[in-house]
Amino acid sequence: MSNYTLGIKELDNLIGGIKKGSNLMLIGPPMSGKELILYNIMYHGASKNENAVILVNNREPAKYVLEWFEENKLELPLSRIGIVDCVTRTHNGGQVESETIKIASGPIDLSCIGVKISQFFDNFFMKKNIREIQLHINSLSTMLMYSNIQTVFRFTHVFAGRIKAAGALGIYMVESGMTDEQTIAAFKQLFNGMIEIKSENDKNFIRVVVEFQSKPTPWFEYEIEKGSVRIVG
Repeated sequence: MSNYTLGIKELDNLIGGIKKGSNLMLIGPPMSGKELILYNIMYHGASKNENAVILVNNREPAKYVLEWFEENKLELPLSRIGIVDCVTRTHNGGQVESETIKIASGPIDLSCIGVKISQFFDNFFMKKNIREIQLHINSLSTMLMYSNIQTVFRFTHVFAGRIKAAGALGIYMVESGMTDEQTIAAFKQLFNGMIEIKSENDKNFIRVVVEFQSKPTPWFEYEIEKGSVRIVG
């Protein structure tokens, strides 16, 4: 199996892991647990597969992300974690930069965010000699609230290309109810797979679509239990 996996056994067994150089859109409606699925992929990649994981978060401060892992007793290897915090400075927060956290000036400053991502990439790849690196963007929809589609598309295109060239893994979160279908369709051309989430009758379902599989996985109902994703049934 590939050294890039989702940490959800039922899905990983079907797709046999994720091919190096893949860029995936994680898409679903609000309140469906997308963010927690992303955090589970982050934890599994860093803790189980010894990947380095870079998280760009423009939805909440980095300290809240780390507190979530602590509260759910999921121990992150911080030497393989890099968080680009795009929120703290706009809220006059007191967070200072560290080896794990870099502070961007705000969600609108994609150039600054890009520099911080590159710093983490260089640190993991060149200094720490980690060859399996994941980049998680939480979220493209928030970026699109602050910048026009052309600017966000260029930003995503640059890093999707870098992910492909480095044999890394990129996961980019999109709110399906917040971003229009035309915009989603435009961004899909940058990706070679999707992690799709849907909600029906107060239940949440997940499936994976990747270009190296002839068809999508089945839909699996899931629940978030003590911070972990559990397939129901």
